[in-house]
Amino acid sequence: LDTVRAASQHLKTIVLKTPLQLNTALSRQFGANIYLKREDLQVVRSYKLRGAYNMMSSLPEEKLKCGVVCASAGNHAQGFAFSCKALNIKGTIFMPSITPKQKITQTKMFGEDNIEIILTGDTYDDCANAAKKFTVENNMTFVHPFDDEKVIEGQATVGLEIYEQLEKIDYLVVPIGGGGLCAGVGNLIKSVSPQTKIIGSEPLGAPSMTEALKAGCPVELTSIDRFVDGAAVKRVGDITFAKCKAVLDEVILVPEGKICTTILELYNKDAIVAEPAGALSIAALSFLGEKIKGKNVVCIISGSN
Repeated sequence: LDTVRAASQHLKTIVLKTPLQLNTALSRQFGANIYLKREDLQVVRSYKLRGAYNMMSSLPEEKLKCGVVCASAGNHAQGFAFSCKALNIKGTIFMPSITPKQKITQTKMFGEDNIEIILTGDTYDDCANAAKKFTVENNMTFVHPFDDEKVIEGQATVGLEIYEQLEKIDYLVVPIGGGGLCAGVGNLIKSVSPQTKIIGSEPLGAPSMTEALKAGCPVELTSIDRFVDGAAVKRVGDITFAKCKAVLDEVILVPEGKICTTILELYNKDAIVAEPAGALSIAALSFLGEKIKGKNVVCIISGSN
């Protein structure tokens, strides 16, 4: 708790303390108090800035001077680009060749002349391999999107804010891609509220955490559905797996079709623009059924890119 509080202080001039909002329509639909943690309203429209800046700003000066590298489907890239600009350092960003133009444009806007973008591969995993090779060849530092202690510590500040915003949390639903958000937020919440149930929400077409939990260790999926691009990861991290395994009470696999309808409902009913990964936690509510009746349930809307 103390280290996350320190990280929160460190980040307070960089990130927004996003609102935790009681959603009337969802609360009536599920017979529960459904609160939405609005990380879609973050500076770079996702929580990823927290981890990226927390990690990068902790690097020694000599490493920063050599430059930094990241691989990302979009959200981590934007947090990384913003951090490069804020710290005035050079960064190279590897993104999948299929990355939507909007995400590339946004990334360039945040990083300006401090960044260079290289498009390669069809998935995050493809471009991550290329990025790591480039990092070694150029004596730079790789900023992992999830499997890093400082990145996880930064993401945990989302949990600290939730804890400060709501006294009693019965269920916390967290989207899972590589596991960084769940590792940070899950451990923070369990440390201050052990009775809270931590529910992971994962795309049915990219069940990397589900398969890792079955196997007892991270495993690499042979293929994934790329629709939920912010959570379409073939292999969860080693650090994130250990931390998630310790706190997860359940992982729900959500069909991509359900995520689509949830995105539309959020927009039509509440004017919330959520990306597929951002809608994951809310899409999982339908699979929790009677368990959440009358309970305080927090869903993290992780992004809106």
